[in-house]
Amino acid sequence: MKTKAPQTQNVLLTISSIYSSMTKAEKKVAEAVQANPEEAVLYTITDLSEKAGVGETSVIRFCRKLGFGGYHEFKLAIAQHVVSEPKHYTGEIEDGDSSVAILQKLTDRNAQMIRDTGALLSADALEEAVRALASGKRIHIYGVGSSGMTAMDAYYSFMRIGLNADVQRDGHIIAMSAALVGEGDVVFGISTSGSTKDLVDPMRTAKKNGATTICLTSHGRSPITQHADVVLLVPAKESPFQGGSLSTKIAQMHVLDILTSLIIVSRKEPSVQSITKTANAVADKLY
Repeated sequence: MKTKAPQTQNVLLTISSIYSSMTKAEKKVAEAVQANPEEAVLYTITDLSEKAGVGETSVIRFCRKLGFGGYHEFKLAIAQHVVSEPKHYTGEIEDGDSSVAILQKLTDRNAQMIRDTGALLSADALEEAVRALASGKRIHIYGVGSSGMTAMDAYYSFMRIGLNADVQRDGHIIAMSAALVGEGDVVFGISTSGSTKDLVDPMRTAKKNGATTICLTSHGRSPITQHADVVLLVPAKESPFQGGSLSTKIAQMHVLDILTSLIIVSRKEPSVQSITKTANAVADKLY
């Protein structure tokens, strides 16, 4: 399956999502644009090639990799971003910052992550994922490491609304599970990098076996997307002060919340019944 660049009006998010798949020259162009998009709007193709230290043909290849027909179309997209994108304060935490300053910086940064997730997500991909999850015979959720924790959250959300789901977080068990899936099954693979062998190989196996495959990742042209019928993209912005993947975790949880809400809307009566039953099942666990 050939993966296209994500369809979003926020061209900077698109650049970030496929950055890892770019050539060295294309990455130099990407970095030049990301460093100062306001100035990039004014660059000619020669200006940008000189700024990035590459040839003009590399700039053209960069534009086409993003899904644009040429440099002019790319510049229009950048201009639209600069005009329409609100400016938010997301400064880095520094020595001497007060508790109030750190609270505000992290709040702004995480709020921006949710906004960026909304801008990057494809409505068509969401609808495809909801149709598959709501009608699947059984949903198999896979994730390892930090993504394994997100996989557990997905299982909890889907189970509460009555979907027939299971979750696996061990690489060997994931491989065995994928070997047994077939038509009517849905495999939901979660991998921030999209390059984890414990996820990519089982996704390939599941797809060959006839299962519908969905992936949640931060890299639009990573290996896992080659074996996914539906690709759900979230931004990847990590900082040493965020515990490595906390910001990505926030984005992933936001997607799960959206998916769960859409599924409830699409099958309201059985979803409400399941939520009521599961709530009643633990009611006596509270004082």
